Amino acid sequence: PPARGGGADALAPLVAERRGAADDVIVLGAGGASLGGRALCALARDRAPGAGARMHFLDNADARSFAALLGGLDFARAQFLVVSKSGATAETLAQFALAWQAARAALGEAARAHFIAVCAPGANPLRRLAARRGLAVVDHPPDLGGRYSVLSPVGLLPALFAGLDAAAACAGAAAALERALGASRPADSPPALGAAVHVALAETRGARLAVTMPYADRLAAFARWHAQLWAESLGKGGKGTAPAAALGPRDQHSQLQLWLDGPPGVFVTIVSCGAAADAPRVAPGFAAGDPELAWLAGASLDDLSGAMAAATAEALAAAGRPARRIRIAALDEYRLGALFMHFMLETVIAAHMRGVDPFDQPAVEAGKRLARARLAALARRRAGAAP
Repeated sequence: PPARGGGADALAPLVAERRGAADDVIVLGAGGASLGGRALCALARDRAPGAGARMHFLDNADARSFAALLGGLDFARAQFLVVSKSGATAETLAQFALAWQAARAALGEAARAHFIAVCAPGANPLRRLAARRGLAVVDHPPDLGGRYSVLSPVGLLPALFAGLDAAAACAGAAAALERALGASRPADSPPALGAAVHVALAETRGARLAVTMPYADRLAAFARWHAQLWAESLGKGGKGTAPAAALGPRDQHSQLQLWLDGPPGVFVTIVSCGAAADAPRVAPGFAAGDPELAWLAGASLDDLSGAMAAATAEALAAAGRPARRIRIAALDEYRLGALFMHFMLETVIAAHMRGVDPFDQPAVEAGKRLARARLAALARRRAGAAP
């Protein structure tokens, strides 16, 4: 079948063809092929049941987790998205092979309608495997690195299957890009300002740890996405700061002690969201008569989370530990798209300020070559042991 590509509007017909028969969508991909889509699809957790498919991101080569999911799957009601820009990612190809074998055993020739491959144009292993089996193929933009690909088919396809407004995410990103590039001076461009603060803290204050700490479960995967973006883009030539993905208020009870009272060199980014108007609230009389619990009356968990976010920022400042706070009125596709764009631009600008290429990952590629050599050696040994 001919390859497809493009933005949300171009992908919508393909998803419409498949979504009606997809209760479960399984994304097979490693690193940037999974983290962005997972972060975007986290928005679907607060939507009504049935608004989209159940999303599963199998981004690690763990045989037990993989078998557990496949063992409970109705293949006739499932779709597999196999994502690898290079088309040669070892973990993804192995997962694809196992998923295809299981689906083929359950569905026969019909299995081909339950797989979509996403890879760069040209000759690569995934595209060859998909062509031999007659699978749908979506083009991964060839000049876009995986960790920057969330607003391409890599992230938009899962978002559409999850029932999200993928076009709104792209619109939010476009608005953030326009504001950043349209600023009359660097200080008026939020990504440029953020990059300058990061670099200045690293070069003048010895900042070596960059913490991203959202105060919303739906942004936990976003923090992990940012950790990969920051680490792979900046960690080169002895330069870079180590990212840490945290989650508030949870990590106030674990990591915050270290950031406040441990070694210096920490820069914390706190991301908080406005309170939901329909959030359940504690009944005024729940703790009546106990002055120590008067704060509970009428409070929601969003109120508590917002107070904790503000308190953490204040505590860090009082301890002389640099921190910034990003506040979002409400978390939706448009605003999440803007966040993605802000942090990608901030990363690219910081890389250029530090004199490194934000788009390559030479050390990671070296590790991949060594892993492939070991796998080839194992295959040779298995072949030699075969009767």
